[in-house]
Amino acid sequence: MIRTCLFDLGNVLVRFSPVTMYGQIGALCGRSAEEIRDLFLHSGLQEDFETGRISAAEFHQKFQDALSVTIDPGEMQKAGSEIFSLIEPMPAILDALKARGHRLVLMSNTSVTHFEFIRDRFDVLSRFDRNVLSYEVGAVKPQSAIFQAAIEAIECFPADCFYTDDIAEYVTAARTFGFQAEVFRDPATLLEQLSRYGVDLPTLKKLTPPSS
Repeated sequence: MIRTCLFDLGNVLVRFSPVTMYGQIGALCGRSAEEIRDLFLHSGLQEDFETGRISAAEFHQKFQDALSVTIDPGEMQKAGSEIFSLIEPMPAILDALKARGHRLVLMSNTSVTHFEFIRDRFDVLSRFDRNVLSYEVGAVKPQSAIFQAAIEAIECFPADCFYTDDIAEYVTAARTFGFQAEVFRDPATLLEQLSRYGVDLPTLKKLTPPSS
């Protein structure tokens, strides 16, 4: 029986666009989106930030040093964070799960800056009983440490926990830890997946998958 539902954040609860982020940050310092992407992904800077190895202030300084630029921290945070939009049916799904008595846990690869922006901008994260965040745990999916932290947070056996993530690699990793895991595609498909695990939310059955 499913007791806890474990949710990813990006492209499950909120949509986000890394391309937009790279472009907006690049525009601040006269660099291309491709240059910003390569710096974030290939220098280890993004992973250091998302695993909490460096603070927001250290991330900002290392970014400036790498490109020999000076950028206002507030402007950079705004450019790097205004890339999210709420996936509208998801709060209703979370509310319906809470009404059924399910524990809700969030597990995300994210930075403190992005998490706090989403928390303050959208009324969705308050529904969760616990958060398992890469920058607090010191590990990112699919590393085992973050799944071990999730096992502690769900307060049930992994076999009694449904996990959804838009990245198939992370779903596969979750299954090795015993989670009932499925790839997130859209809210309507999520409802179908939950139903297969015995979690029916009939008041939300009107949701239909988007046409292809």
